[in-house]
Amino acid sequence: MRKIKIILEYDGAQYFGWQRQNGHRSIQGTLEEKIKIITREDVTVIGSGRTDTGVHALNQVAHFKMVNEIREDDLLYALNSVLPEDIVIKELKEVDPSFHARFDVKSKKYLYRIWNGQTNTAIHRHYCWHIRRELDIDQMRKAAAYLTGTHDFKAFCGTGSKVKDYIRTVHQIEIEKENHEMILIAITSDGFLRHMVRNIVGTLADAGKNKLSPEDVKAILESQDRRKAGMTAPSRGLFLVEVRY
Repeated sequence: MRKIKIILEYDGAQYFGWQRQNGHRSIQGTLEEKIKIITREDVTVIGSGRTDTGVHALNQVAHFKMVNEIREDDLLYALNSVLPEDIVIKELKEVDPSFHARFDVKSKKYLYRIWNGQTNTAIHRHYCWHIRRELDIDQMRKAAAYLTGTHDFKAFCGTGSKVKDYIRTVHQIEIEKENHEMILIAITSDGFLRHMVRNIVGTLADAGKNKLSPEDVKAILESQDRRKAGMTAPSRGLFLVEVRY
């Protein structure tokens, strides 16, 4: 039995997230279907984590097991030839049987894109959140500083989550402006709760609009009350950028 590690990029706009779902198109389900075409084996593809409906990935990591002895380069070429154009396997290699794409993760980095201008963007409209009101980046950075470190992030966890532990360590939040109108928010953490990045972004946007002070964001974090945080930012602006092991 061989264990195969893949790094893939995908546009999540047409998928109901990563996880396989009956009756719905998913990244995991599509991969498993196409791998079976090439290897003639039923496989389970394990990802580093689940991305939500509409979320994209630049470097998602996953693994699966198979018996087929096809060469790595041939398998990479064959899979990309049958996968839809919005999913691309960038790297593929056989790894040690002990490797686990989910359990071995040390940290992940997500990037969120906000188009901050009076008019929307035609080119990037499917891959960012359009906010017309000018955002104060300095205020957003001050608010973000309260979210770095090890905290209980229950206030930023989406409803319906079944986790028992809301403690996560956010290593870094970087907020930069690119080309005058695109704001990039990069968040690196040892793990993320359901909708955590999008809820943080929605709250930071309120700080940027001066609806919340940086100290208000600190109080929201300490309250552990989701109702006090900002809206959940749209999924179309979110990208999984990096998974570290």
